[in-house]
Amino acid sequence: MAKNRIDVSEPMQDLLRRLPAVDRLMELARAEACFEWVPAPVVVTCIRAVIDADRRRIREGGGVSEQDLADPAIMQRVKEAVRAAMQPKLRQVVNATGVVIHTNLGRSPLAEEAVDNLAAVARRYSNLEYDLAEGRRGSRYMAVRDLLCELTGAQDAMVVNNNAGAVLISLETIARGRGVIVSRGELVEIGGSFRIPDVMAKSGAILREVGTTNRTHLRDYEGAIDPAAGLLLKVHWSNYSIVGFTAQVPLKELVALGARHGLPVMEDLGSGTLIDFSKYGLLREPTVQDSVASGADVVTFSGDKLLGGPQAGIIVGRTDMIERIRKNPINRALRIDKLTLAALETTLRLYRDEERAVAAIPTLRMLTEKQDSIEARARELADHLAALDDARISSELVRRPSKAGGGALPLLDLPSCCLRIRIRGVSANALELSLRRNDPPIIARIEDDAYMMDLRTVPAGDLPIIASALSAVLQTI
Repeated sequence: MAKNRIDVSEPMQDLLRRLPAVDRLMELARAEACFEWVPAPVVVTCIRAVIDADRRRIREGGGVSEQDLADPAIMQRVKEAVRAAMQPKLRQVVNATGVVIHTNLGRSPLAEEAVDNLAAVARRYSNLEYDLAEGRRGSRYMAVRDLLCELTGAQDAMVVNNNAGAVLISLETIARGRGVIVSRGELVEIGGSFRIPDVMAKSGAILREVGTTNRTHLRDYEGAIDPAAGLLLKVHWSNYSIVGFTAQVPLKELVALGARHGLPVMEDLGSGTLIDFSKYGLLREPTVQDSVASGADVVTFSGDKLLGGPQAGIIVGRTDMIERIRKNPINRALRIDKLTLAALETTLRLYRDEERAVAAIPTLRMLTEKQDSIEARARELADHLAALDDARISSELVRRPSKAGGGALPLLDLPSCCLRIRIRGVSANALELSLRRNDPPIIARIEDDAYMMDLRTVPAGDLPIIASALSAVLQTI
């Protein structure tokens, strides 16, 4: 049977014949300085991709002209393809969304001191698992263990790759094959559809829900305790809130119940914080110190949310519990590397002086910044735009709330100041796309059919970048 054939008209055949060979375009590329440092396989791949794309456009009747197939036009498309291929996929962006701990944008930016220490450790060999005092093999956790104990009051501490990992290994160590009693209202789901019941199932522990969605009492926990029970678990509502007719059992009461029945108590704090945000006019979150002081045997929390450090799952608690978790073979699959340790250690050292931590850790600084300070930065950006001296662009200061983000402080609206930007002849969607394609990309939001930039998450050093990007947009229309 004859193969299916594509009906190609004579004009279309003529355009297809005009497509240059890969070898010819490679010769043209060798003559241009911009390709000098680009690996030849990358250039070849990009040339083939451009030719294939042109061939598809021709066959689909995409309006390809003879001018589009001229050498200069094709080589320009090859240059753009090479530029995109050589650009790192993971890139710095300008966050103008007003969401401080933005999961899609990398969560917490690191303090400059943490970045410096990370770079120093990455550049050379390090004593990751070498005890310099004893001259023999040591533990990688020593870099942060003493700091975590000092800051939280815990007896012992360790770190894994993220808080889901911290919860998984803790449950697997303490309660594999045994019942874990937890309030139905605390069976949370975090980003990416990861749920506490799913993590628990993977750990081999057996979920035992008690209470109702909105109300759980101490008697509910006590009624579920039997010889098969292995752990009492409390999960903090870090990424949502239940209001109205509600009841929760305080951690101290759960610890006392556990002591009466010989059951350990674990708390998953989720975001986790080492400072009392109420001192800065924000909603109070339970601190890690609170949980440790309440007597929890194990407490887990994230490193890259309210703590403002790198991605990590931090586990603190009783020495015997932490030692068991540390010896779990799963730990090797979840352990953190030297770069995370370097950044985390420096971040934790900043917390020895809370005032210094709030000033130096970007997440804390942005969360606690006052509205008048943000407004001053918005006015400075407006001045940059006015200096473009183009009547087509207009900006207006508006007050809108920022969000903590990252599943932290869900009820908190942070008073902020935004700049509403419009360009005559350019839709908000088109402007958003242009700025998202900028180098570096600028990420903001669209509101009331206008482009909206929240200056809470935009440092002063990014203002010229934004102005330059908007100037480039104006030059294209």
